Amino acid sequence: MTSQPGMSDVVLGCVMPYIDDPKDRDAVSLVCRRWYELDALTRKHITIALCYTTSPDRLRRRFRHLESLKLKGKPRAAMFNLIPEDWGGYVTPWVNEIAENFNCLKAVHFRRMIVKDSDLEVLARSRGKVLQVLKLDKCSGFSTDGLLHVGRLCRWESSMKLYAVILNPESLGVSDWSTQGRSNCENLVLFVVHDCGSVGVSEWSSRGRSMGESLVWQLRTLFLEESSIIEKDGQWLHELAVNNSVLTNLNFYMTDLVKVSFEDLEFIAQNCRNLASVKISDCEILDLVGFFHAASVLEEFCGGLFNEQPERYTAVSFPPRLCRLGLTYMGKNEMPIVFPFASLLKKLDLLYALLDTEDHCLLIQRCPNLEVLELRRFALYLRPGGLTDVGLGYIGQYSSKVRWMLLGYVGESDSGLLEFSKGCPSLQKLEMRGCCFTERALAASVMQLTSLRYLWVQGYRASESGHDLLAMARPFWNIELIPRIVGEDPVIEHPAHILAYYSLAGPRTDFPESVIPLDPSAAGISS
Repeated sequence: MTSQPGMSDVVLGCVMPYIDDPKDRDAVSLVCRRWYELDALTRKHITIALCYTTSPDRLRRRFRHLESLKLKGKPRAAMFNLIPEDWGGYVTPWVNEIAENFNCLKAVHFRRMIVKDSDLEVLARSRGKVLQVLKLDKCSGFSTDGLLHVGRLCRWESSMKLYAVILNPESLGVSDWSTQGRSNCENLVLFVVHDCGSVGVSEWSSRGRSMGESLVWQLRTLFLEESSIIEKDGQWLHELAVNNSVLTNLNFYMTDLVKVSFEDLEFIAQNCRNLASVKISDCEILDLVGFFHAASVLEEFCGGLFNEQPERYTAVSFPPRLCRLGLTYMGKNEMPIVFPFASLLKKLDLLYALLDTEDHCLLIQRCPNLEVLELRRFALYLRPGGLTDVGLGYIGQYSSKVRWMLLGYVGESDSGLLEFSKGCPSLQKLEMRGCCFTERALAASVMQLTSLRYLWVQGYRASESGHDLLAMARPFWNIELIPRIVGEDPVIEHPAHILAYYSLAGPRTDFPESVIPLDPSAAGISS
C-alpha cells in the first residue's frame, strides 16, 4: 500500500516532523507501511513507560534517529518503598545500545532505574560530544565516581587545550576563568540527578582537578530534588559558582545538603544572569538577602528557613519577576513577607508551610492570579469500607477518558471490581492497594479492560500459587508476583504484589529471588 492519493512522500515527509503528540504518531504509523516507515525515520522522542516492555535492540531497529529517550524502570510504588530495591530496572543494556548505535541521541532520561558508575562512564565516552540532556531521576546504584565521568561530558579536544590555560585556576580571576572555560562544555546543556540514592559531593569536585585537569561546567540545569546525598562539605556548590556562567535552574530542594554557603548562592546569581529557578534546602531566609538582590530575573524560588523573630523578615525583598514560590516551614507570623507581591504569583507551594485552614484561605485570597493545573489522572484513596461496590461501579461508568487510575481500599466484593471493569474503555494503567478482591476477579477484570497495558496490585486475597491469575494470561502479557513478607515484628506485614504488563520482549531474565514470574504456558498460552 502506498501513501494516500493527493499526498506525496515529499509532502508527508515535510509534515511528519511537526507531529509531536505520541498518540498522533502511533495513529499515523498504523495507516500503511510507508507511513510506518516515515514515522520510524522522523520520530525524535520516545517514552518507554516500563523498560521491560521492549528491548534495546528492538528500539534501535525501529527508531534509529531518536534524539530524545525517556526510560522508566521500577514501578511507581518504589518511590514509597513498596518495591524491593533489587527488583530490577538496570540501565546497562540500554546504555550499551545507546553507545553503539544511537548516534543522534541528544537527551537521555532514566527514571527509577539502577545505574552503575560504569554505565555513566560508557555514556560519557560514547555520547559526551553530543549529549545535551542527562536526567537520572529517582535512580540508584552509582557513586560520585560515576558523576565524575558525567562532569567530563565536554568535548575532550577542548579540555586538552584548556589544561595549559587553567592548570592553576587560582591564579586567574573568576570572570577570566569562566570566560576561558565557556567553550569547554558547550554541548552539555542539562544534567539532572533526582532521587538517586547515596551521592557524595566532595569527590566530584576534587577529583576533577587530578592529573592537571580542571572540571569546568556549563550546565543549564542541576536538579537534585529529594535526593539522598552523602554530604561531606559544600565545595560542590562553590565549584559550580566559580565555573558556571549559564546556569538557569538550580534545585537541591528537600535534600539534606545543609553545608552549602549562601555566599556561593549569591555568587551564582551574580555570575549566571539568566538564573530563573532556584530551589534549595534549609537555609535561613535572612542570609539570602544578597542572593535575592543579585537574582534580578529569578522567577521561581522554593526552600529556605525561618529561625528569627517575624519582624526581622520585613527587610527581605524578593526579585521583581518572582511568580512561583514555595517557602518551607512558613508560619502565620511570616505570611506578611509574601503579601507585597502576592498578586504576581502564578504558583504557590504550601506543602511544607505551617499554616492552618484560615491562614491558607487568607493567603490564597491575596493571590488572584494563581493558575490551576488540569487533572489528567484519577486517584482515590480511602479508609477500608469507604466506597461500596455501587460506588466503584459508578467510577468505572463515568471514567470514559481516564487513562491512569490509582484506587486504595475501594469496593466490598468481587462484584464491585467486575462492575467497575465494564467501564473505563480508555484505561491503560491501573494501580490498586488494600483490595478485598480475589485473584479470579482480578484476572476477569483485566480481560474486560480492553485498553489496559499495565496492572499493579498490592494487598489482595492472594493464594499460595497464584494459579487463578493465569486466567488473564495471553500473548505478550507478563505476570509477576512478589509474595507476602512477614517481618520479625508480626504487626509489620508487606502484602503480596501483582505486576502484569504487555511486553514485546517476552519475560525478563533478571528476576531477583523476591520476584516470581508466572508461566503462561501453564494456561496453554504461548508468546
